[in-house]
Amino acid sequence: MQKPHPPVIIGGAFPWAARLAIRYGDGWIPLTGAAGGSDPLDFVPRFRQMAEEAGRDPRSLPITVAGPPEDPDLLKLYRDLGIARVNFPLPPAQRDKVMLVLDRLARLKRQLDG
Repeated sequence: MQKPHPPVIIGGAFPWAARLAIRYGDGWIPLTGAAGGSDPLDFVPRFRQMAEEAGRDPRSLPITVAGPPEDPDLLKLYRDLGIARVNFPLPPAQRDKVMLVLDRLARLKRQLDG
């Protein structure tokens, strides 16, 4: 087995996958929004508390939110909450369509960095 091993990131709904991420993982991708999950603003504080109760440093379990809305105010709230990263989907399309999405996301990132 590789040392150090690649990070084991657990994905799934709160609280079940959160418990698995705390017990076995190196991070968590919660099920959120349109995928049938809930809002990270509602469960991230509880996830961190659960990690501490289990003897894990919550900072050792970065959270990634997949497919969030392209809303700068919401993304700022996620950042302030300590969400480590967000992943945005790209369409399986021709280069010009994908580039439009990437350009839009680059503008969004500049807003967040500004």
